[in-house]
Amino acid sequence: MSDSKQPSDPIEPSDSNAPHDARPGATAAATDAAGAPVDRAPADGSPGDPPPPNWPVFLISGISILAIALWAIIAPENADLVLNTAVGWISANFGWYYILTATLIIVFVIMMAAGRTGKIRLGPQHSRPQFSLFTWTAMLFAAGIGIDLMFFSVSEPASQFLFPPEGAVDDPLNPDTDPNGRARMAVIWTLFHYGITGWAMYALMGMAFAYFAYRKNMPLSIRSILYWAIGKRINGWLGSTIDVAAVLGTVFGIATSLGIGVVQLNYGLHLMFGVPEGVGAQIGLIALAVLMATISTVTGVEKGIRRLSELNVILAIVLLAHILITGKTRFLFDALVTNIGEYLYELPRMTLDVFPFIQPDDWMAGWTLFFWAWWVAWAPFVGLFLARISRGRTIRQFVTGVLIVPFTFIAIFISIFGNSTLRLVLDGNLEFADVAANTPERAFYSLLEMYPGAPAVIGLATIVGLLFYVTSADSGALVLANFTSHTHDPNTDGRKGLRVFWAIATGVLTLGMLIVDGVTTLQGATLIIGLPFSVVLYLVMLSLYRALQVELDVTDSRFNSLPGRLSGQAGLSWQQRLRRATSFPSRGAASRYLKSTVIPALTEVAEELRANGSDARLDTSEVVSHKLPQAALTIEFEDAEPCIYQVYPVAAQMPSFALNTAREGSDAYYRLEVFNTEGSRGYDVFGYTKEQLISDVLSSFEAHLEFLRISDGTPPDVAAASTTALTTDWEEETPDKTRTEASDR
Repeated sequence: MSDSKQPSDPIEPSDSNAPHDARPGATAAATDAAGAPVDRAPADGSPGDPPPPNWPVFLISGISILAIALWAIIAPENADLVLNTAVGWISANFGWYYILTATLIIVFVIMMAAGRTGKIRLGPQHSRPQFSLFTWTAMLFAAGIGIDLMFFSVSEPASQFLFPPEGAVDDPLNPDTDPNGRARMAVIWTLFHYGITGWAMYALMGMAFAYFAYRKNMPLSIRSILYWAIGKRINGWLGSTIDVAAVLGTVFGIATSLGIGVVQLNYGLHLMFGVPEGVGAQIGLIALAVLMATISTVTGVEKGIRRLSELNVILAIVLLAHILITGKTRFLFDALVTNIGEYLYELPRMTLDVFPFIQPDDWMAGWTLFFWAWWVAWAPFVGLFLARISRGRTIRQFVTGVLIVPFTFIAIFISIFGNSTLRLVLDGNLEFADVAANTPERAFYSLLEMYPGAPAVIGLATIVGLLFYVTSADSGALVLANFTSHTHDPNTDGRKGLRVFWAIATGVLTLGMLIVDGVTTLQGATLIIGLPFSVVLYLVMLSLYRALQVELDVTDSRFNSLPGRLSGQAGLSWQQRLRRATSFPSRGAASRYLKSTVIPALTEVAEELRANGSDARLDTSEVVSHKLPQAALTIEFEDAEPCIYQVYPVAAQMPSFALNTAREGSDAYYRLEVFNTEGSRGYDVFGYTKEQLISDVLSSFEAHLEFLRISDGTPPDVAAASTTALTTDWEEETPDKTRTEASDR
């Protein structure tokens, strides 16, 4: 990427016959204050083509992953020694850092949702959610399920019961060791490691991706969300380093999940078909994941993979219901309610507990630190998914949904399977407890063997695990391809070749880590690789905080400048106000008003501003879908966000109370709404006199000057970040509220 200065593209809609794509990243080129491009490479071919690779990021991260994988395969003993040494050092010296980071992220995310910033939309101000509340909730629900949840929902409660952080218990069922209390805390620790702490990390990345891509019109990439923290330096080596750290973290996070899936599925196939456990079968399962991801990419059956993922959610619920119904139902419901209450009660203490007096370094490295690093590694991956499904929602809605919906299912799943495990242990089945804690890949199946219809249930569990495994590999390759591309459109994915490469690279890394020392090696590697990317999360919080503070400055500026704006308004007579209130203009009326009043008024203002030394211009073009003109007045400021006053036609359904004025053959009319950089201001100026329209322009200009005054202390790089990808074409942002053509009369 070049740091050379280039003029920014004009803020002007396309005049092509096809409707211009107004999705973020598809309009004006993203530029910094000096005009340098912000991680935006020219798209090859048409706008819908896959983005070109980001070669420095792809080559560095790809070579690094393959080198680590080959090292593990060729010299497993040396790799084991190095990894164990690094894990021990990080656990002893950076445990407090991981704990503090996770805590600060929870606090930051909740503050952003609960405060004034919670009302800000993840998209233009006029945007609304793409998915219904039910559909969005269902997708969040599905995001909380994976093969690792099946793995740890049985093995961790058993392990925490036998080997709590305070140390192993010689006689686990001795009343003097408080087995019931340890059983309660065993499930609470499992909920803690899968709880809202980790989902807050996902919420942070998802909120940042969605805000900067859909509200600030920047590329949907890691470095874009850091622009407000480090400015145009994201275009150089620092931005590439951050991208590489994100890719490495994501690869190791995915590899850990795949490794867990491999060993668990290997045992499931051993139970069902006698497939031997070992490296040979694991290589076959890894090859299957790579093959399915490749087939999905090459043949275009991604929709089929998604359908399988949706089906898998239903099958997982069936599996859950079977254990609940055929097990000790009352006990499980009682335990579920108790677990949730105790989790919420213990959460503040557990969140900041580093155990300074007993220092269980091995326990911390194997559990809390590993999980926090794992969540950190997965945060870009899941955050990208959450951003794509949450456009148009407010920050408060987004954070509330992400923290509550997935965790609700996780809590039910862990409570039912975990308490079923502990009930067996408390009833005296210590042999099962030993299997669950020391050979965790066998834990889930060993539990299912004790329930009615075990063969069928084990078969169902194997299918569920296999589908989770394959879909994780496929979606992981897709996200990694996007992270190593010059993404210019949030709805366009990386090239097929990149997806195939990352499917293979992730599979090879998974195999290499399993050869060293199984899942334990993957856990240790994740703990190591998550450390550098955790620093990026601090930059994400800084960048997002600065951007949202500017949003609040905009709101404050409008309030502070209100008296001056009101005093300068040119009023209408009461007859004019009445006619305006009851008018629902046709296309012809809207066109005449735009040409006779709006464009001349904005032209006069632009000329007067230029005469006074301001950098002002008026851009007009046709909104193709409406066959109507639009006009955008832009006033530029050096190293600051420009002031935009745009009058844009929006088709609307004729309201029921206006039926007496409806035109024959039409039930639609046009609103001439005022837009700025944030989207629609929500009011219609049709019927304003020329003087009143000019007064409204000046009111907006005064409010913008007040905003610049309030935000005067912002660093230039950050203050200019809002100019990165301004758009004045809102065709896709303002879909017709009616399918009926408005009358031309």
